[in-house]
Formats: sequence, C-alpha cells, structure tokens
Amino acid sequence: MSDPVLAVVPLGTPPWPTVDPFLFLVHHLDEYPRGNEVMGPEASLAGRNIGMDFAGIDGWRMYHGDVIPGFPRHPHRGFETVTIARQGYIDHSDSMGATARFGHGDCQWMTAGKGVVHSEMFPLVNRDAPNPTELFQIWLNLPKADKMVEPHFTMLWEHTIPRTTLGDGVEVTVYAGSLQGAEPPAPPPSSWASRPDAGVAIWTLDLPPGAEVTLPAGPADAQRVLYVYSGAGLTAHGRKVGVPHAIQARPGAEITLQNGPERGGVLVLQGRPIGEPVVQHGPFVMNTRGEIRQAMIDYQQTQFGGWPWSSDGPAHERSEGRFAIHADGRREDMG
Repeated sequence: MSDPVLAVVPLGTPPWPTVDPFLFLVHHLDEYPRGNEVMGPEASLAGRNIGMDFAGIDGWRMYHGDVIPGFPRHPHRGFETVTIARQGYIDHSDSMGATARFGHGDCQWMTAGKGVVHSEMFPLVNRDAPNPTELFQIWLNLPKADKMVEPHFTMLWEHTIPRTTLGDGVEVTVYAGSLQGAEPPAPPPSSWASRPDAGVAIWTLDLPPGAEVTLPAGPADAQRVLYVYSGAGLTAHGRKVGVPHAIQARPGAEITLQNGPERGGVLVLQGRPIGEPVVQHGPFVMNTRGEIRQAMIDYQQTQFGGWPWSSDGPAHERSEGRFAIHADGRREDMG
C-alpha cells in the first residue's frame, strides 16, 4: 500500500505554503493586552514599526494599523478570501457598502472577483481584560472564467457552521466540504468551492491529548494539506510532526493522526487543482502579466467602486455585538 503521507514540511513565519487551488495561508495569533479608550492596545507603541509592524513584540502585532491593529483599506482582484475568526473580533468594511463585526468562531467568505476594497481591523473591546485574537486567512483562487465576476460578501455565523466528531473525541469544524453528514453553509455562488466536482474542503480539527483520528479519503484528484498549528508530539502514519508543520497527503488516501500529550490543532485544506497559470502581484491574482497591469490601471482609475467610509480603517462602537450589513442593506444581528 502506498504511503498516504507524501511529505512533512516545517513551516516558518507565515504566510505558509499552499497548493492549487489555494494561494495563501496565514495563522494570526496575537495576545493583545487590554484595550484603551479608542480600542487600541493599552500599551506603549514605542519601538514598533507602525504601519508595518509584524515583529510580534510582546506577543502581538499592529500590522498596518496605527491606532487599532489590523489591515486598513486595500484592494483585491481575481480570488477569494476566507477568514476564520477563532478568538477576538474583526471589524470588516468594503467598497460594496458591506460592513460587519464578527468573531468567536464565525467565518467571512468574500469573492473579490473583478475588484473590491476592504479593511479588516481588530478592535480591542475589553478594557479590563486581555484581548487575544486568533484567525486564519486563506486565499482561494478563482478560475479564469470567474476572475471578473461581481464581488460578493458572505458571512458564515458560528451557529450555522457544523461540527462532527471523529475517532477519539476529535471535533471537526466544517467550513467547506461535507464530512460524515456535516453539511456546511453554501459558499459564494462563483467560488471554486461551489462546484461539486472541485472537492474543496476547509476543516479544523481539535484533538484531545492522545487521540487518534482517521480522515476519510478525499477525491482521487484533490490535493490535501494538513497544517499542524498547535500541540506537541503528533505523528502521521509513524512520522513525527512538529509545530508548525504541514503534512501533504496522497490524493485519494485516508490519513491517520495520533496526537501527543497536549491538545492539538490542525487545519485541513483540500481541493482539486484549477490547473491554470497564476500571476500574482501583491493583492491581485490573475492568469497573465497583462491582466495584472490592467488590474493596476483599473484600480487607479476606479478605486473598484470607491470607498464609502470616513476612515481607512473603520471600527464599530465598543458596545456593538456581532452583526453584518450586506451590500443590499440587509442586516443580521448575532449579539
């Protein structure tokens, strides 16, 4: 029988390597302190490279934010962003007019398509306690036929995202791709994940100490990578896997993990390759260099519809709960 583990690769500083149809993966984990009166960190920012603070001083980063941590407005074209907010809050605003506060298990899925501008800020709402923030941001490619579709904003709220249990009490959260009868909410309509034959799956595994779990085989032509992001002592078919490490699984094969003495976390990304040329320049992902040049020209000329917000990094009121206002004006309140 062929070894179901093709490779085990150590992961350095994010972004972590991905395989087609995925383009980009970052695991953000920031131990933010108490928030101040404007929802920034109640701590000195001296010594930080404000505007480009990725150093992780004291266990947290400002990223491109100068008051509130996060990513003020920036454009995208030609792919999708999938943001899984595990801890803390994210305040989203975009050029479609959509805005939201989400977190604590929610997932935001945005199709950039022909062009969108958005911001993602991390408001530190707790004034009397730390504000730990943890998220995955995943870029999923679009095929050439869909790179110029209309942008689309989707919220997958925590209570709508199914969970199932495998093996020795391993909880699997299913954001995309069904598993053992767990059917997640539909992805955006033009997503590669919306195609039944694409085999796209996005799962997280929470492994108790000492647990063993076997993931069922995926489609024979779908690539699967497991990102071990927390824990210690995990093995995959006898191979020791450190943290953080990636396990590239053989397509069409089941794979068994044995966890070590600590609770562990694994992110699974799976999908059939799109198999088209990829040309990336910063926030634009197209098929040719000419299309990248056109994306830059279009953004300079149109700002992808303009920016309807008074700030480059809008944040909602401290007292605001989880909610979303969609581009059509529809509001969802989650508390």
